[in-house]
Amino acid sequence: MDGEANALRIVPANEASEDDLAAIFGTADYPGRCQCQRFKVRGWIWRDSTQAERTGMLRASAACGDPDARSTSGLVGYLDGEPVGWVAVEPRIAYPKLAGLRVPWTGRHEDKADEGVWSVTCFAVRKGWRGRGLTYELAAATVGHARRHGATALEAYPMITQPGKEITWGETHVGVRQVFEAAGFVEVSHPTPRRVVMRVDFT
Repeated sequence: MDGEANALRIVPANEASEDDLAAIFGTADYPGRCQCQRFKVRGWIWRDSTQAERTGMLRASAACGDPDARSTSGLVGYLDGEPVGWVAVEPRIAYPKLAGLRVPWTGRHEDKADEGVWSVTCFAVRKGWRGRGLTYELAAATVGHARRHGATALEAYPMITQPGKEITWGETHVGVRQVFEAAGFVEVSHPTPRRVVMRVDFT
C-alpha cells in the first residue's frame, strides 16, 4: 500500500453529496451500471431492475447530503478533496440477495436474520485512482464504522487472487482477501476455490 492511500479522508456517505457519489461510480463500467445493488435486487439485477431504479436505490440508502440521517449504506473516501472511493457496509439483513446465495453460508450455521451482523459487500474506486491501494483504507474504515453503530460482527466475501491469473474489476467489487486480512478480518470459511468468508467479531 502506498502513501497516497494513507491520505484518504473517509466519511459516512450521508456526509457526502450525490455528485460525489456519481463521480465515483461513473456511468460506463461495472460500478456505474450496478450502482452497488447486486445484493439488494432480489431477482437477476439486469432483468429485474433498471438503471434509473438502481441509481435511485443507491441514493436513497446512502442518504447523501443528510448528515443527520439515522443510517447510511456506505463510506466515501476523498483524496485532496476529490471523491475517489466507496465501500458498502451495513447490516447483513440489508442485502436480501445474500440470503439465497451459497457463498456466505456454506459450512456455517448462521442465523440469517441476525441484525447484529454487518457485511462489507462492494468497493468502487473512481477511474483514474485505481491501482493505488485505496481499498485497504476503505476496508479498514468499515471496522470502526460497524462497531460504532452497534454491530456484533462484520463479514466480507472476497475473491482470492492468484499471481499471473487475470481478474476483472467487476469480479473484485467484493474485495480481495489480502485487503481484509490487512484490516484484521480472519477467514471463517472457504466455500469455493476463489471465494472466502472473512469476519471480525466484536463480542
